Amino acid sequence: MFSNLLIISFTFGYLALLFAIAWFSEKKAKTGRKLSNHPAIYALSLAVYCTAWTYYGSVGRAATHGLDFLTIYIGPSLAAPLWWIVLRKIIRISKVQNISSIADFIASRYGKNVTLGGMVTILSLVGILPYIAIQIKAVSSSFQMLQDSQSFDLAMGIPFYQDTAFYLSLVLAAFTILFGTRAIEATAKHEGMVMAVAFESVFKLIAFLAVGVFVSFFVFEGFGDLFNQSAQQGLDSLFTLQGENGAMEWFLMGLLSMMAVLFLPRQFQMGVIENRSEKHMDTAMWLFPLYLLLINLFVLPIAFGGMVYFPEGLFQSDTFVLAFPLALGEKWLAILVYLGGFSAATGMIIVSTIALSTMISNYLVMPILLSFPGFQKRNQHRLGQILLFSRRLSILLVILAAYSYYHQIAAQFTLVSIGLISFVAIAQFAPALIGGIYWKQASRRGAQAGILVGFAIWFYTLVLPTMVNVGYFSESLLQHGPFGLSFLRPEALLGLSDLSYISHGLFFSLALNIFCFVGVSLFNVQSSKEHNQAVVFVDIFRLSKSMDSSVVWKGQAYLLDLKTLLTNFLGEKKTAKALKDFTANTGKQLDEKALADPEFVNYSERLLSGVIGAASARILVASVVKEEEIRMEEVLDILKESSEIKALNKELEAKSRELKKASKKLQELIQKLQINDLLKDEFISTVTHEMKTPITSIRAFSEIIKEDELPEEERNRFLEIIIQETERMSRLIDQVLDLERFDSGKQRMNLREVDLLELIRESAESIRQVMVEKGLKFELQLAENIKKQNLDPDRIKQVLLNLLSNASKFARSEVKIKAQFEGNSWTISVWDDGPGIPAEETPYIFDKFFQARNQNSKKPVGSGLGLAISKKIIESHQGKLSVDRKNEWTYFEIKLPILITKPQEKLTQTL
Repeated sequence: MFSNLLIISFTFGYLALLFAIAWFSEKKAKTGRKLSNHPAIYALSLAVYCTAWTYYGSVGRAATHGLDFLTIYIGPSLAAPLWWIVLRKIIRISKVQNISSIADFIASRYGKNVTLGGMVTILSLVGILPYIAIQIKAVSSSFQMLQDSQSFDLAMGIPFYQDTAFYLSLVLAAFTILFGTRAIEATAKHEGMVMAVAFESVFKLIAFLAVGVFVSFFVFEGFGDLFNQSAQQGLDSLFTLQGENGAMEWFLMGLLSMMAVLFLPRQFQMGVIENRSEKHMDTAMWLFPLYLLLINLFVLPIAFGGMVYFPEGLFQSDTFVLAFPLALGEKWLAILVYLGGFSAATGMIIVSTIALSTMISNYLVMPILLSFPGFQKRNQHRLGQILLFSRRLSILLVILAAYSYYHQIAAQFTLVSIGLISFVAIAQFAPALIGGIYWKQASRRGAQAGILVGFAIWFYTLVLPTMVNVGYFSESLLQHGPFGLSFLRPEALLGLSDLSYISHGLFFSLALNIFCFVGVSLFNVQSSKEHNQAVVFVDIFRLSKSMDSSVVWKGQAYLLDLKTLLTNFLGEKKTAKALKDFTANTGKQLDEKALADPEFVNYSERLLSGVIGAASARILVASVVKEEEIRMEEVLDILKESSEIKALNKELEAKSRELKKASKKLQELIQKLQINDLLKDEFISTVTHEMKTPITSIRAFSEIIKEDELPEEERNRFLEIIIQETERMSRLIDQVLDLERFDSGKQRMNLREVDLLELIRESAESIRQVMVEKGLKFELQLAENIKKQNLDPDRIKQVLLNLLSNASKFARSEVKIKAQFEGNSWTISVWDDGPGIPAEETPYIFDKFFQARNQNSKKPVGSGLGLAISKKIIESHQGKLSVDRKNEWTYFEIKLPILITKPQEKLTQTL
């Protein structure tokens, strides 16, 4: 249907787009703008879980097993809320310990054992290579369908140099090498690769939804029509659980997918190694399940639509996604679907090979090379180059091995069957990993026993039958069992043959794995290094801030040797920065001629772990230090002493915090006393001045009246001044006495029923002349029809006059007084358009003796007692007096309890 040239052009055009996205992202990262540092990108990168197996295989499984395909996606969706407990702990451990892969994680937990790490690496290769192979199969089969929609030979028997899939594999290897091995640190973030994977996640989702909409609403007349036709052909039986053990099947497959989404090497790479912030999981916990829901939305419609629309045998169910646009002549949709499947496959291949190459170089290549005497000395300046070369070569070899597996075996099996077999293989790491982060007694021998037994059962029950089907073993093995013992047939252990062969293999392999892991760990004595790592992993949240000082180490090492070792791998600049960071974080000075501090030895080993893995780092560090084996009794003594010191430190910290609180309160009290003392000094000065001025006036005018013969009119005027000054002194004395009575609790309110609105009007009328003289606009905004209130009218009027008097002093052009209902209280507020009260003075405005600093005079006017007394009066009425500023207006607000609630009728007057 399509020419080879056109298909190849679109394929390599898409790869060029991936290159461009990765290159642009890497370029931006160098400028400090890391595009992948976003929670949505992190969640989308986790969608590498959805491979060609999801894109094509889910439809195939739905066509043969109905709703069973959902188990692979329900498991991760149900497990997502638990990520904050499990995945966050794994991420924290990996960041603190500089862990670079799942093999590195397991090896680090169990004493940084290189044998265990190598075993996990080899078993990961065995388990994942078939999975990579089926991605190549998906690409090859879809490519073949675009050429001839009914051709399924999948290039079997064609020389590799004529097979397009071979060249696509080489291009993917080149892309992975270019953007996956740029930095020597295995823990370095692959900015370009992450952005490319996130883009592919979006692209394959759009492509799958497009073909789903096409089938549901263009080929058929909606979901109703599609499922009605399916029911007429008897396909509705696929909506039920299959077999007598349907519920058990769903449980086991859901459990399998929960483990796969965490522990598949590609998932561990994207979910743990590439994670930039633990907070990104908040988004991933809902966005990733949403993604799984969307990409499975049209699986059943496409599967049932294919079985209804196409004659039986015309197309394999795995190919229904691409078959519809091809059969109906929708060429552009066919190209989009093809590229979507290509995207799903390439994302998995890229990430998986990066993860596997890191494991191979760190746990197979480097340990073997370092085991040769003199290798490190001869190549000490080329170790970094050798490490990078080994990773790049590993990527190429892994992809070529997967291509070879596809050519020989994978083409004969469905995508789902091989994918689930790989899932079960990786599930064998779950007991050692989960047990290792929560159970301190878990031991290396227990982990090794469990993994080996689990993989043996996996191979026997799942891999062996596929090899028999290909012709590598006799079929009698499946029919009669080894040595003719039928109860040992791979598919019939203990007679549980009603389970599917995948669930059967998972159940027995995982059960025996856990049994051996727990049993051996219980009867095995841990080494000191194992115990130390166990404490670190289990208690990571408590120890993560003091990692290097928490690791027990005993021996001698020279700083210069460790520095040289770091330089060989990190380079001089990164080594210098690492030393500087250590000094800054610990406060310890480093002397190249002196012995290295044990904390620095652990720090150096941790840095190297991020480059070559924990086990290889331990081998290298051991080559330049003289470490002594620590007896378990010493470890326990150190830990006991450390625990006692930490407990004492916690106690001292608690007392220190209490002392700081007490000191802070004392400081606040001293500050308050100092302010009060200053205010009292100002008050004495002000009162003295206020008393001295009227006394001076009274004395002067009295002497004039006594000695001079004045006209009657002049004498009366002087007597009037004397009376006014006397009243002024009387008011000042009354204010001081009022305040004293309020403070001592002796002041009593003379409450009676009062018309509050009339009281407000009287107060306004009393000060109206002052407003007129100062040229101020004076406005009343009052609610009407209010019944009488129980108040002390003289005291309330005193407050109103004080507030209005203050407003007239500071207003520029206008003063307003408002009265209205608010909630269950009666609110009166006095507004002025003056400059307002400085923010730093607002907390003290109602304090005794306080006077605002921005009064328009050479010295403060008044005694500074008016607002303090006003506040006391309002509080005596069970009310509240406060000050605030809004829209260039300052307002004092009085809230008083009300006795009635009437509809508010606003009346505005201008005096």
